[in-house]
Amino acid sequence: MSFRIHRDSPTDLVEEAFFRIQREQMADVPILNPALNVEAVDFQRWQAHWLGIVITPWCMSILLLPGSQQDWISAGQNKRRFVKFPAGDFAFLGGVEPELGEYQSCSLFSPMDRFPTQREATQTARASLIGLLSAPAAKSAAGEEKPADKPSLSRRRFFAMR
Repeated sequence: MSFRIHRDSPTDLVEEAFFRIQREQMADVPILNPALNVEAVDFQRWQAHWLGIVITPWCMSILLLPGSQQDWISAGQNKRRFVKFPAGDFAFLGGVEPELGEYQSCSLFSPMDRFPTQREATQTARASLIGLLSAPAAKSAAGEEKPADKPSLSRRRFFAMR
């Protein structure tokens, strides 16, 4: 596999790669949503690597790209590996593109026919990323959801912290 460390945000390279894929491999595929464009959303550092979402007219996927050699686990092209996030374990598929080198992807939506606009797809991508990086809510004894591992903050405690 082609290994490349991304020291800076790979946002532009992700868009370049997926625009090329759209042009060369997806041009006549009937599942393309004409209301959508390729967009790299909110790439950020996560455990020394790059995590973000790519929106395309055919799919929306979480991408993980190497930001350092340390702790990067290669999956192998078209091989699956599980990655642990606060929201749980997610299956990622290894891939390689000339613009990106090795990367891993986890499909969120495909096809993309449920998104009438780019804005709605982008909002869903952002909400998905927030959800991925947030611990799931725990259930109380009464069955109500409560935030996991979040200390309660009474008014008295709040004023005592000042």
